[in-house]
Amino acid sequence: MKKKLKINKHFTPCRIDDEDEMYPNGIFVFNITKMAEYIRNNSITCEDVLVKDFSRGSSKFKESHLAIVDVTKPVILAEISPGRYNVIDGNHRMEQARRLGIEKLPAYKIIPEQHLQFLTTEQGYLAYIEYWNSKLKEINHH
Repeated sequence: MKKKLKINKHFTPCRIDDEDEMYPNGIFVFNITKMAEYIRNNSITCEDVLVKDFSRGSSKFKESHLAIVDVTKPVILAEISPGRYNVIDGNHRMEQARRLGIEKLPAYKIIPEQHLQFLTTEQGYLAYIEYWNSKLKEINHH
């Protein structure tokens, strides 16, 4: 059972350094560079996920980048709403795996308690808490 998220009055948006890679998902902007460091430093479990479970979304793929991606490098999935994970790092790897007929990719699945700290704005943080709790309410009413 997923639980309601509470607003942390002491939330501090994730710092963005010059070379940091960002992942914008609407109002939610995640600092991928800092999240990847967190994953490395906190022994987050890597598991195989089915490529077919993740849609292409509206991503535009750079063909030149697709040719050089390493499909053995784990993708990062963030639980954006209860039970639903989005690819926030590795969309090109997912697409290349699709094209090569690879069925599974290694992935780190990050839950809100882990990924909220990588949101880069307070506005995005507050909107995320509201979004998560509204999705939780929908699930509980069905």
